[in-house]
Amino acid sequence: MPATQRGEALRKGRYSGAGQIYLLTSVVQGRRPLFADCQVGRFVVKQFQIAQQEGRANTLAWVVMPDHFHWLVELKAESLGTLMRKVKAGSALSIMRAMQAPAKVWQKGYHDRAVRREEDLQSIARYIVANPLRAGLVKRIGDYPL
Repeated sequence: MPATQRGEALRKGRYSGAGQIYLLTSVVQGRRPLFADCQVGRFVVKQFQIAQQEGRANTLAWVVMPDHFHWLVELKAESLGTLMRKVKAGSALSIMRAMQAPAKVWQKGYHDRAVRREEDLQSIARYIVANPLRAGLVKRIGDYPL
């Protein structure tokens, strides 16, 4: 079974509910380091902020790496699929307008992991924000702009 069909099959019947916490990951098409340009990465951050402002998700932690993002959220007012569709579509539209290029921004789909209540959210958040340090992009976490 091709990877795209496998991903769709995994999502069939998947439940996403308000109040559930998820660790979400989405990858740039072809793993291009699109967000190595901090200004381009800010379009993704803006979508996280919009989701928060509109009450669709409560952001707990995030990082935008050169070719993907990790986002720890508490789901609020819509399904996980709808939330991710809006974030990816909104950021892609902004990126394509800014770069004046109709290139596809995101790979299809995303990875999600429901976080159990008994898990340590602080350690998950630390793992997320330390990603640039582990990847060798910075020497100190606070030096990474995204």
